[in-house]
Amino acid sequence: MLSLIKHPNYKMYMSKQQYRSEMGIIADILGVTMDGGIQGVIVSAISRRANLSHYAVLEKCQKLIDAGLVESIKSGRNRLFRITEKGIKFFQEFQRFQGVAQGLNLRY
Repeated sequence: MLSLIKHPNYKMYMSKQQYRSEMGIIADILGVTMDGGIQGVIVSAISRRANLSHYAVLEKCQKLIDAGLVESIKSGRNRLFRITEKGIKFFQEFQRFQGVAQGLNLRY
């Protein structure tokens, strides 16, 4: 196994790791809720597909609820998150922006 800490190009390997911006995380969550459709998506599914902790999903989803992009619904023991019409429009516009930003080789 290659140990990066002892590897001569350690800094090179570490500098290539890129983290998602908050907008990237929000876009991932909106994408998952978009796929969930009108049924909505449970927190654990968002957590798994967006690669976020349970707590991080709840925090980001609350921001999306406050902005009117996602709504929370209770279904039995589960709390589901469903994208709103406003959320769908925002997500579509954000995807257009992503395309332009990538075309210009910008990190967003």
